[in-house]
Amino acid sequence: MKSDRLNILLADDDPDARMLVREALQETRSPHQLTCVEDGEQLLDYLRHRGAYADVSDHPRSYLILLDLNMPRKDGRETLREIKDDPLLRRIPVVILTTSQDQEDIANTYDLGASSFIIKPRDFETLLKLVQSINRYWFEIVRLPPSEN
Repeated sequence: MKSDRLNILLADDDPDARMLVREALQETRSPHQLTCVEDGEQLLDYLRHRGAYADVSDHPRSYLILLDLNMPRKDGRETLREIKDDPLLRRIPVVILTTSQDQEDIANTYDLGASSFIIKPRDFETLLKLVQSINRYWFEIVRLPPSEN
């Protein structure tokens, strides 16, 4: 899916993690836009165009979701379940991007429909390589389904 500027939606409660992903996208010269939310409630509001995210022109469709597991209000597991249970959202790929290395988390998120499970890199150089890989895989190699929302 080679297109100009697609939206990647990052849900992570850690402002430093959000900043580092944004910087990695910029440094790798990714053409894609990064939208950040702080928890699962905001993520679902964004995807469903509710509340602060009601204006579709200001909040474009997301082509990929990067989802942290451990967040306040609604964690990543609960959020993933809701996304995959929603016929209008379930086709959006969800990549778990978390510090958890728990085998149960890995198994459970795949059972819930996660597309990938990635442990957050500990250094910026590794994050750069990860962002390059994500861009290449999800936006150059993979063919994504058409939008339903």
